[in-house]
Amino acid sequence: MKANSKAAHVLAIAGAAFAAVQAPGAIAAQEPATKLVFCGKNDCLLVSGFRADPASQVQLNGHPVKVEGGRAWKVRVPIATVRAWSRPRARTLDVMVLNADSRLNRADQAALPIGLLGQTTQLASLVIRSR
Repeated sequence: MKANSKAAHVLAIAGAAFAAVQAPGAIAAQEPATKLVFCGKNDCLLVSGFRADPASQVQLNGHPVKVEGGRAWKVRVPIATVRAWSRPRARTLDVMVLNADSRLNRADQAALPIGLLGQTTQLASLVIRSR
């Protein structure tokens, strides 16, 4: 194989890979994310994700939520609401994106911050040893 044709082949593969990553479906394939944020007087859970159609409805644990943004969306939910919508000690949040074409509906699970819905342990004492 000639050097020029080998280089052209490598460039074609790289271009195809770049196009696949930039495709609208690739954005929708990214999993939703969560993190704790401060909102007003309380802490909230910031849930963010991607959807192929900006008109698609988003549900968290089966509850419709009003999100900000288009394809890249986000919503702040008070921790008390997340607790009310979740199982005790849940580690994930069900995220559903409902499209006009129900064949394109997308269901994901977003990992919750560690210990968010867990029970806290009260320590009677804490012993720290140093050397």
